[in-house]
Amino acid sequence: MIKNLSFGVMLLALTACQQEKAIESNPDIKVKPYPQTKKGDVTDIYFGTNVEDPYRWLEDDLSQETKDWVKAENEVTNDYLGQIPFRENIRKRLEHLWNYEKVGAPFKEGDYIYFTKNDGLQNQYVIYRKKGEDGQEEVFLDPNKFSTDGTSSLAGISFSKDGSLVAYQISEGGSDWTKAVVIRAADKSVVGDTLQNVKFSGLAWHGNEGFYYSSYDKPTAGSALSAMTDQHKLYFHKLNTPQNTDELIFGGAVTPRRYVGAYLTEDERFLVVTAANTTSGNELYIKDFSKPGSDFVAVVNNMEKNHSILDNDGERLLIYTELDAPNGRVVETTSAKPTPDTWKNLIPETEQVLSPSLGGGKIFANYLKDATSLVKQYDRSGKLEHEIELPGVGSAGGFGGKKDDKELYFSFTNYVNPGTIYKYDIASGKSEIYKKPEVQFDPTKYESKQVFYTSKDGTKVPMIITYKKGIKLDGTNPTMLYGYGGFNISLTPVFSVSNVILLEQGGVYAVANLRGGGEYGENWHLAGTKMKKQNVFDDFIAAAEYLIGEKYTSAEKLAISGGSNGGLLVGASMTQRPELFKVAFPAVGVLDMLRYHKFTAGAGWAFDYGTSDDSAEMFKYLHTYSPYHALKQGTDYPATMVMTADHDDRVVPAHSFKFAARLQEYNKGTNPVLIRIDTKAGHGAGKSTAMVIAEQTDKWAFMFQNMNVGYKEVK
Repeated sequence: MIKNLSFGVMLLALTACQQEKAIESNPDIKVKPYPQTKKGDVTDIYFGTNVEDPYRWLEDDLSQETKDWVKAENEVTNDYLGQIPFRENIRKRLEHLWNYEKVGAPFKEGDYIYFTKNDGLQNQYVIYRKKGEDGQEEVFLDPNKFSTDGTSSLAGISFSKDGSLVAYQISEGGSDWTKAVVIRAADKSVVGDTLQNVKFSGLAWHGNEGFYYSSYDKPTAGSALSAMTDQHKLYFHKLNTPQNTDELIFGGAVTPRRYVGAYLTEDERFLVVTAANTTSGNELYIKDFSKPGSDFVAVVNNMEKNHSILDNDGERLLIYTELDAPNGRVVETTSAKPTPDTWKNLIPETEQVLSPSLGGGKIFANYLKDATSLVKQYDRSGKLEHEIELPGVGSAGGFGGKKDDKELYFSFTNYVNPGTIYKYDIASGKSEIYKKPEVQFDPTKYESKQVFYTSKDGTKVPMIITYKKGIKLDGTNPTMLYGYGGFNISLTPVFSVSNVILLEQGGVYAVANLRGGGEYGENWHLAGTKMKKQNVFDDFIAAAEYLIGEKYTSAEKLAISGGSNGGLLVGASMTQRPELFKVAFPAVGVLDMLRYHKFTAGAGWAFDYGTSDDSAEMFKYLHTYSPYHALKQGTDYPATMVMTADHDDRVVPAHSFKFAARLQEYNKGTNPVLIRIDTKAGHGAGKSTAMVIAEQTDKWAFMFQNMNVGYKEVK
């Protein structure tokens, strides 16, 4: 007995040691020689200033030279990552953490309740349905069958009002170009031909006759993934007719707009059209189907602010607007006289930013209070009925439904709590847990703390810092600082399985709510646009200095990460303050600020950025911070892994290609400069689970290796 007991104790001790087994970084990892990237003789002249662009040839994504360069760079990157001793351990841990059932909030269409579900490691979420809460679940649509490798995804789905017809979009390889398929809900049989070349579009049914959709003319010259697109057009597709006979409803040469969208009010009386030439501000039009032959009526005929029709009660219109209300308000008017001079406040503007939704005949006002959710329920006359009790401080989303719904669903999450679905009773204002995920993660061991730090010009900026309880603030914690800061987009708390890898290693995850975003409304957004864009970078740099000053970390243990506009943020920050960061991850970034508007729909970003064609002053400002142009010969830059994808037709990969080529040329230190280029992937949406896990594995492995912190196995 004693021998057996001793053996058991020894076994337990051994197991404990295995759980704490640390795998050291390998200081002998070497980067293979970078490809000899040729330099061309290209010079542009902007307002009398010559600007060299020797890597212009990398903009041609159709050329064999570019394809060969991509292959050579990926070989260097894969060789380096393959030498990291704990890379596979991170991958296995991530796969283990990811492998849990994930269920989306249900919604009702026709006789069925629909919901999305991923059983754990499926590449794409599957749409299920059942008749009533107690009905038998069945697979309705499985996007995993769109392609053999999981690189095609569901890009949108829309049901006709009676739920009998369904139109859905498929994105192939992550492209923004999609195709649309129509099926009967009853038997899933296909109706008519597949629509091709749909882009930046919803699918808005009008009865069972057909639906509205938006697209561009596909470029006939150059690459469909990078050529400039203009004149977004709204069409009506009548079922069982050829796409080339679809009626042009709005847009095109007569009313040229870069972005045109459409939807119908729930009773299908009004067709609502929004039109914009940038990502901020829109015109608003309605067409009244109760009056045969009526034309569009302008509700708002300028693009200075954002507006949308929320719903109607007969001729009464409920409108969300930022006119005279930077934080948003809800107003009412009539379709007979819908212009702003007739608007009356229903839910006035407050100090918090408003995002309204409707369901069950109620208005749900989802406010942002210091980047976290506060939700109130109003009746349709603007009377407050309930302030909804949320499970904690974090992000609540949902609260949408049909007018006759008695209950709604919403999700709640934050940086330490996985997204949980709640059922909400509209009459009582009470909620109950509907679906809670079973993640192999104990949130009680971690905490999030919101701080307000001071930026360069004295502005107070919020940041949420998440870490394991009890960590020492001694400057040694590996830290990831994430930001975005643009396009009125708000970063609110959300759980990420990937971030568990950092947190359980004793690391720190920090998210700064920078100017340029929407956390404090349109004024906060405007403070980070055009000639004020430097405020965004100053805010991010100040966040890094705060984390170092408060000893959460040090410059040797600090990484920065961001995607798209956030990739610009990382690129600008690392070129302005290279000594402040050890590791940098600019992902799918806008990195050539002089030419971004010449690709795909990039010209629509001019509201935030301005363009190099606007004026000598605007050109000079852009040229100063443009990451590709701000790189300096002989500078010691952070260890950098640029991340992009070959099918990204939102921010074309040429931005990343040119930046990486010049960074490899100019970097004088020993820090590696890699570019990781996904194939058959786009800007990010629809990426398969396998690709996401591989990407996140490489990210954490690269960070831990270059911080020389190694990896402690977690069992």
